[in-house]
Amino acid sequence: MPALSSVRFAPWLLQTLPTAFLAILFLQSGIDKIIDFRGNQGYLTQHFGSSPLRGVVTPMLLTLTIIEVSAGVLCAVGLVELLVLGVPRIAFWGITVAAVAFLALFLGQRIAKDYTGAAVLPAYFLVALMGLWMTGRGFR
Repeated sequence: MPALSSVRFAPWLLQTLPTAFLAILFLQSGIDKIIDFRGNQGYLTQHFGSSPLRGVVTPMLLTLTIIEVSAGVLCAVGLVELLVLGVPRIAFWGITVAAVAFLALFLGQRIAKDYTGAAVLPAYFLVALMGLWMTGRGFR
């Protein structure tokens, strides 16, 4: 962590905050899917009941759970790396996986014709894009 008076503090903060946000978001969401798999499966079976995805709800849920937990763990480890070493390597990859998760969620919402649910996701996706930009090579 750079000193508060350092010119590197603001950029470091702009790397750290999206990483922390996405770690919280995806660890909570992924853990919820693991703990209440049957409840999530029932909800998604109903949600995708009249869509072309109705027959693949369980594999989709398993895939999404793996992606979300991976994003959450990578962001959490990346956050520790940022706090201890001030390096955004792992955070970058965690945010990349998070962005992929948002794209998967967005695609599912659009296919299910849940346009209200899909409309919420671009704000989260923008947090990921900003995090990618801040942790990416071009920023350092």
